[in-house]
Amino acid sequence: MSTDSLPPGPAESYQATEDLLEWMRGNFERYGDIYQSSLYGQRTYVINSPEAADHVLLRNWRNYPRKGQAVKRIALSLGNGLISSNGEVWARQRRMIQPAFRKESIRVFFDAFLRVSAALLAKWESAARLGASVDVTLDVSLAVLEATLVCLFGSDYDRAAPHFAPIADESRNLEFAQTCIALGKVVAQIAADRRRDGVDANDLLGQMMRARDREGGRPMSEAELSRHAMTLVIAGHETTASVLNWIWYLLATHPQVEATLGAEIDALLGDEPLCFDRLNDFVYSRQVIEEALRTYPPLWLMTRKAQGADRLGGYLVPAGTEIYISPYLLQRHPRYWEDPDRFDPGRFAPEASPGRHPLATCPFGAGPRNCIGELFARVEMQAHLLLIARVLRLRYGDHRPADFVAGVNLVSRRHFLMQPQLRQRAAACRRPAVRV
Repeated sequence: MSTDSLPPGPAESYQATEDLLEWMRGNFERYGDIYQSSLYGQRTYVINSPEAADHVLLRNWRNYPRKGQAVKRIALSLGNGLISSNGEVWARQRRMIQPAFRKESIRVFFDAFLRVSAALLAKWESAARLGASVDVTLDVSLAVLEATLVCLFGSDYDRAAPHFAPIADESRNLEFAQTCIALGKVVAQIAADRRRDGVDANDLLGQMMRARDREGGRPMSEAELSRHAMTLVIAGHETTASVLNWIWYLLATHPQVEATLGAEIDALLGDEPLCFDRLNDFVYSRQVIEEALRTYPPLWLMTRKAQGADRLGGYLVPAGTEIYISPYLLQRHPRYWEDPDRFDPGRFAPEASPGRHPLATCPFGAGPRNCIGELFARVEMQAHLLLIARVLRLRYGDHRPADFVAGVNLVSRRHFLMQPQLRQRAAACRRPAVRV
């Protein structure tokens, strides 16, 4: 292979009317784990190996800023925030926001996760006693949005929440961009009022308001606070809600997994309140979450752009080349995952993981540009799952295979309508709800 050789690929350009995910999958089957094509008028390398992803996202990440069509769509709604910015602008934003997502900060929000999940549990438990069905997709979306807004606004939740109601079930289109602009003004006004009144809150907005630029010592402007708050709401809400939606579907269609999860909860939690410091004890629940993230990662596509020439997988990467990486396809690659379409949390048992490339899964991205809210999302998902699965199981009667839409995020095409049922042990001995 010449040191200046380019990867193979289809002669015809990708057409916007085609299903991009299926188009990418088909070309991997024809050309292998790296190929080139023209996407949206840009020379693009599409890659599907952990080693190549490691090079782009970690080892040489500075040469590959976050660019591409997907990033443009996000910037349309959220502006030049943490997701779409690059260089020193991104680095400054990341440094100022990072403290709000450290472990001790997440601990502060844990009770909010529990309260919201407890309210959803009460609703589903009532449906179970009545033999009624629930719209899991909508209910989870509303619950995650509520938890996000409580953590963001704290005591200003009642003031802010009514404005954000459309976010739970709105298409990500041009009208959505206008909605985000209007909501950003709500955030900016709350921040301005807090500054005027000298309010120093411990919620996410308050922590961002306390942050100072390490060079000049200046705080974020209302416009910056607005952009970052909207990024946290939009990016954090739909992704977490999507994963939990898929988890309930996967548990309902894999009863043995549901039974193993229930057994772990009964053995380790019993009648005790769930507390933050014990989350790591629930190993199987975390495996369930990991396997759901592997099979249905909400972040299904990452795009980068080579600033300078490079080499990748033995091929020359000319400056200006866009790079597409799909966690969905990488995490179902048959070379790295046996029977990859099967849902099996056992893949993430401690004894099953040694030797696996770290980027055989990358549902939150990787490297310095990984999702800043990863720990927040993981704790929220585990609290939700443990609290509700202790008392209920969900049954799904629709025998049609679940389908998804690969838009900005990977979401189910249809809402999952399910029937909650009291677990046998829960029915015999009602657990105390939460410690708040």
